Amino acid sequence: MKAKYINPFTDFGFKKIFGEEASKPLLLDFLNTLLPNDSQIRTLSFKNTEHLGQTETDRKSLFDIYCEAENGEKFIVELQKAKQNFFKERTVYYSTFPIREQAEKGEWDYRLKAVFCVGILDFTFDDYEYEPEKSEVLHTIKLKNQHGKTFYDKLTYMYLEMPNFKLAEAELVSRLDKWLYFIRHLEDFQTMPSIFKDEVVFKTAFEKAELAKLDSAQWEIYEHSLKEYRDLKGYIDTAFDEGKLEGKLEGKIEMASKMKQKGLSVQDIAEITGLSDIEIQKL
Repeated sequence: MKAKYINPFTDFGFKKIFGEEASKPLLLDFLNTLLPNDSQIRTLSFKNTEHLGQTETDRKSLFDIYCEAENGEKFIVELQKAKQNFFKERTVYYSTFPIREQAEKGEWDYRLKAVFCVGILDFTFDDYEYEPEKSEVLHTIKLKNQHGKTFYDKLTYMYLEMPNFKLAEAELVSRLDKWLYFIRHLEDFQTMPSIFKDEVVFKTAFEKAELAKLDSAQWEIYEHSLKEYRDLKGYIDTAFDEGKLEGKLEGKIEMASKMKQKGLSVQDIAEITGLSDIEIQKL
């Protein structure tokens, strides 16, 4: 059956729904479902998603979505399509950019605004220390001391493991449940589920996601994005099954070469394999 709505796990689809100027109400609503009631945000402004290291040789980082609330709090929202080596390290590294950019010239008291890193994952971590965590969808991480008390409350990592979300439409309770159900099943819907029909925000989201409303240029970009998503998923799943991404350098180079031949970007290949840009360019 031909799809009616875009795949939100593609780069194009994710940014179409959450990353455009007209999408701010959708992103705002989604982020507020993750925040405590006393920390709700009213407005958002998009910021430059490209960030460079402190030296010319540092690798460039490109966020999917980077925005700021009216109170100065920073939000990085990342879609992760497939399991990668060092993904946690990557998000920790990303969080340093909105921290460092708050530094002021001259005298400064080091007072920082909160930073939130939100990862929407199309995979599970599979490295839990405690069994109950395996079925959880939302993981919220803060810096804590050896007694489990929060040491610093202005840096928060939130990971949403989408494969763990298994609620049916009749089981949806919270606003977050609705958003996760929307993201998880959007490409499979042929009509808007009844639970969304009285929700202005979700009606807008479905309208933005309709494939029939894409012009020819957008359709071409989406088709490329969809192919890249499917190729990437296939290569990553195969690589981890064969142990090539967790094993020797030779296996990583072999997978990187195949990905490069398929047209995947150097940045994606580098983040997946852990190889440097220079090593990949030499292949």
